[in-house]
Amino acid sequence: MTTLAIRGLTVRFTGRQRTLTAVDGVDLHLPSGQVLGLVGESGSGKSTVARALVGLVPISAGQVLLDGEDIAGRGRRRTARRQIQMVFQDPYGSLDPRMTVGETIGEAVAAHGRVGRRQRHAEIERLLELVALDADHARRLPRELSGGQRQRVAIARALAAEPRILIADEVTSALDASVQGAILNLLRDLQARLGLTVLFISHNLAVVRYVSDVVAVMYLGKVVEIAATDELLERPQHPYTRGAAGRRSARSARPAVRLPVPHPLPGRPAGDARANDMRHRRSGRGRRRPSAPGGLPLPRRGGRQPLGSRRTW
Repeated sequence: MTTLAIRGLTVRFTGRQRTLTAVDGVDLHLPSGQVLGLVGESGSGKSTVARALVGLVPISAGQVLLDGEDIAGRGRRRTARRQIQMVFQDPYGSLDPRMTVGETIGEAVAAHGRVGRRQRHAEIERLLELVALDADHARRLPRELSGGQRQRVAIARALAAEPRILIADEVTSALDASVQGAILNLLRDLQARLGLTVLFISHNLAVVRYVSDVVAVMYLGKVVEIAATDELLERPQHPYTRGAAGRRSARSARPAVRLPVPHPLPGRPAGDARANDMRHRRSGRGRRRPSAPGGLPLPRRGGRQPLGSRRTW
């Protein structure tokens, strides 16, 4: 049974002219084997709390107690690194694009020294199976995977250390809506199977309600309210929580209105017209390139054209 308690956690960033307090005296308690949802708007300090717990940012004041032992000091962080692992928001940015999936997970396995070199390949296959990926994915590069598959690889890498506490920092916000549910179900399944204590960070109250047992609300670097999930969302006390819960209920009560999009592309149904228009805007097709006097095309921005040469398009 593993518990994590945060007492008076404060993180300050000092610049040339002023000091910014990103996290101001945060107190949290993560019950063993449960999911604590940490919710708040962008800039409220949620991700800074997570990075402070894994040692990515220095702690200015306060204590981080893992089973009653303070791990906030520099000498304790390396010991706690294996017990607390983090999954980041952007799966592509957190993976080395030059390393295959097997090399990425194998590096984490070797770093923590849990298995020998001969058993490493079997351990990689076990971790991939744990996150519902085939063993063939071990030979692929991150660019050959979808966003949901990359996030599964990031989760498998975090589980390679066999942590007792998993921090999930906005793990679904960079994914398509159709993939978010699968990742949330995977996290719930892993938490139940492995008995993990999870700190789930998000700005989406609906997502937090689906995953979490307890919810803490952050606002301007402070925890302003904490309660059981249903109690907090049904009877919020703090004005910020009431406003956020009210906006969510208003959005859910609003009927969905879908307007028809005119002029679909040939060979496509009308429902795909908007998606096709967006693809053409991104690719630049359908736009006329500006021309110079005389009908000659202008050189591309930033391109230098030598004297006497003529650029063709």
